[in-house]
Amino acid sequence: MTAQKRQILVTSALPYANGAIHLGHMVEHIQTDIWVRFQKMRGHDCHYVCADDTHGTPIMLRAEKEGITPEALIDRVHGEHLRDFTGFLIGYDNYYTTNSPENRHYAYDIYRKLKANGKIANRTIEQLYDPEKNMFLPDRFVKGECPKCAAKDQYGDSCEVCGATYSPTELKNPYSAVSGATPVLRESEHYFFRLGECEAFLRDWTRGHSVLKDGRSQAHLQTESLNKMNEWIEGGLQDWDISRDAPYFGFEIPDAPGKYFYVWLDAPIGYMAAFKNLCDRMGLDFDAYFGQDSQAELYHFIGKDILYFHALFWPATLAFAGYRAPTGVFAHGFLTVDGQKMSKSRGTFITAQSYLDCGLNPEWMRYYIAAKLSSKIEDIDLSLDDFVARVNSDLVGKFINIASRAAGFITKRFDGKLAATLPENSVLTDMQAAALPLAEAFEAREYAKALREVMVLADRVNAYVDANKPWELAKQEGQEARLHEVCTVLINAFRLLMTYLKPVLPKLAADVEGFLGIAPLTWQAADSLLLNHTIQPYQHLMTRIDPKQIEALIEANKESIEAVTDTAAPSTAPFADPITIDDFAKLDLRIATVLDCKLIEGSDKLLHFTVDLGSETRTIFSGIRAAYADPAALIGRKVVVVANLAPRKMRFGVSQGMILCASGVSDDSGLFLLDADQGAAAGMRIS
Repeated sequence: MTAQKRQILVTSALPYANGAIHLGHMVEHIQTDIWVRFQKMRGHDCHYVCADDTHGTPIMLRAEKEGITPEALIDRVHGEHLRDFTGFLIGYDNYYTTNSPENRHYAYDIYRKLKANGKIANRTIEQLYDPEKNMFLPDRFVKGECPKCAAKDQYGDSCEVCGATYSPTELKNPYSAVSGATPVLRESEHYFFRLGECEAFLRDWTRGHSVLKDGRSQAHLQTESLNKMNEWIEGGLQDWDISRDAPYFGFEIPDAPGKYFYVWLDAPIGYMAAFKNLCDRMGLDFDAYFGQDSQAELYHFIGKDILYFHALFWPATLAFAGYRAPTGVFAHGFLTVDGQKMSKSRGTFITAQSYLDCGLNPEWMRYYIAAKLSSKIEDIDLSLDDFVARVNSDLVGKFINIASRAAGFITKRFDGKLAATLPENSVLTDMQAAALPLAEAFEAREYAKALREVMVLADRVNAYVDANKPWELAKQEGQEARLHEVCTVLINAFRLLMTYLKPVLPKLAADVEGFLGIAPLTWQAADSLLLNHTIQPYQHLMTRIDPKQIEALIEANKESIEAVTDTAAPSTAPFADPITIDDFAKLDLRIATVLDCKLIEGSDKLLHFTVDLGSETRTIFSGIRAAYADPAALIGRKVVVVANLAPRKMRFGVSQGMILCASGVSDDSGLFLLDADQGAAAGMRIS
């Protein structure tokens, strides 16, 4: 079962140093950690690095608000983040920071090489400027009315109501989110990475594969990611603005006083910096992993929301600066809680620290998340009721109980020693044979499949328990040898199950290794059985989840302010300026029937509607995903559509109208589709 040793470098996306770690972060870091632990169990040289993403305007403003330096802020947050990740048993080889000398070195190095390669351009642009704070405003720090649908309090880059994208200069009645002042236009010289000139390389790389040492072919991107990259490439790649104006917390661009690298330029370079720091401490060869001719494997685990940066900007940046591109970029979906987008007021925004503070075992969550993860880019839902049921059933009821039902007899009746030999046993033989297909599932990040198969094996072991009833054998004269054999089979079955679960449950594995008196389990451990061996007296290895712990968790994550409820009076926006009947007559409002509704890959705001307007069928993109987590439930519903709105070309296709919703001042008060009375038919005009 031993494979050729591989050299592997693995990263998780860098959490931003401006907030607490929550369970959404944990999905990715647990996914990565399981894969890394599996590779190490297989005997490969696998290194796992990550870091805090520490630069940018939000960091600068938060530090200013707290009356501390940005450096003091990011140092404090770094400790908090590492505490939380460590609490969930994430086993980084190095958890670093982007505000480091190594990151500065490689940011400068890459910039200078790109510039020498003709891939950096500078030109004057117009930006919105806050005259009170004396600073240029990033897109997300400008708010105003959407230029397409007039929704209020929208960000400077996109509308959360209608899904339109635009420049912040297009906002109506813009204001600074920093000071509230009305911004003014000012010119500034900016530096751009010529991404469009990298199109040929990116077409090849995104569609390409890397051949690994064992002969396998590794696609650079998942199918869903490749499809999205093709859309973006076909739409034309735009030059990427990699500079920001002072004041800004970050690295100043060489030979450009008052100009700083945009955070997304130096953030992925943080992978290199974290690894270089590890290399210097461990004596590893950095170039063997990042050199242009590197044969090592480089993988990035990320959320689907940052695919553009990791599948286009990052490989192009590396390649045209003389470094190797990644072997694979693995994206995952978002986490919802009980079918809802994370919300503090509903108690579904669950921080990592609150989970641990409530006394919940981190391995419970590691198992539950793993049991939902596949290699596809799919959102996963944390159902708290299902969480309790699955952990209690699988981990305690099916797995842990195997050891507890056998170990006592071994200790009391056989001085803690397992049988010296065992007759052929199909249960153990089949469990050993499962090592290869389970390894293939873990390698392919098909954790849900792997854990389903492990639990099938556990069910078979429990059937063996019920068939042989060791508690009855213990009462019968002359059945000592048979009892010894049955309990030895069970302890070995338990050990095999623990081997397969070790990447998911590392602390439990360490406890089991102590209980069994064995060396740390490797994947090759499945090749042998534990015979004529002394084990330690059994002690409880894992308890069941108490539902009261879940109640405490929900309560701990509710905001101190009164929670939003369905009966709360909605906050309403001020009435718009009066219009005439002629103005109203310009709107063609129609009843439409929803024929289909689905999620849009690459967007956490939009839903893709297909609607029947009586005389024709249309496609409409609507920014209501936050309010309607299950799009299939909307199929068959009647909605109100603005039928004469000019078609709008968006990143995901052409939207042919607008679906009307009721809302408060902001989306925090909810979005609600308008219903039609019984008898209203598709195509009917509203007047």
